This record gives sequence, structure tokens and C-alpha cells, in this order.
Amino acid sequence: MYQQQVSFGDAVKRALTVNYCNFNGRSSRSEYWWYVLATFILGMVVGLIFGSQSTIGSIVNGVVGLALFLPGLGLCVRRLHDIGKSGWLVLLAFIPLVGAIILIIWFAKESEMAPNQYGPVPNMVQ
Repeated sequence: MYQQQVSFGDAVKRALTVNYCNFNGRSSRSEYWWYVLATFILGMVVGLIFGSQSTIGSIVNGVVGLALFLPGLGLCVRRLHDIGKSGWLVLLAFIPLVGAIILIIWFAKESEMAPNQYGPVPNMVQ
């Protein structure tokens, strides 16, 4: 058995539809990083189209940010579950610099290859 990587489109679609506000279960490393890339690209596109200095640009950026906040938070929690950590550890983000570094290291960590207390291994193929 091996863990199948999630495609870019599947990761974004899953995060914004099926798992929009889901804080249970597990998410693979590829699912997490594809979503991060998609939100980064979307932020750049919105910034280029509307400009960050204009009022409409600020409003659009705010609306997009609010729309992507819950799926991103849920994905962070599920990613922590995937490495066997509590989702509450996402609150480390509030510790300047150190918290962000710890979370990035954990988010880049390989999945636990066995079912854990948070659910089965995501994207497992025989």
C-alpha cells in the first residue's frame, strides 16, 4: 500500500466543497500544500487585477480572505491530525515567528502511515 498524491485541482475542490468547514479527519501533505499554492496564486491574481491600494481592491481582498479562512483553518487542523498532533496546536500560529516555524515544519512532515486516533490514512491505495 502507498499514499497517492492528490492533484492540484482535487485538493482545491475538496477544500472548498466537501471539506469547507471540516475539522475532523486527516489531510495529506500534498492536499495541504496544493491548497496553499492555490490561495497564494489567487491572492496574487486578485492583487494584480484590483490593486492593493484601491478601495475596491481592499474589499475584494477582504472578501476572498474571509471566504478562504475556514477551509484553510480546517485543512491546517486535518494536516496536524495526519501527523498525530492535536488540531488545537494550530494556535501556535499566534506565537510570533517561533509558532510559524514549528507549524511549517510539522506541515511539511510525512504522514503517519497507519490509522491513528483521527482516522485512516488519507489517499491510501492498494
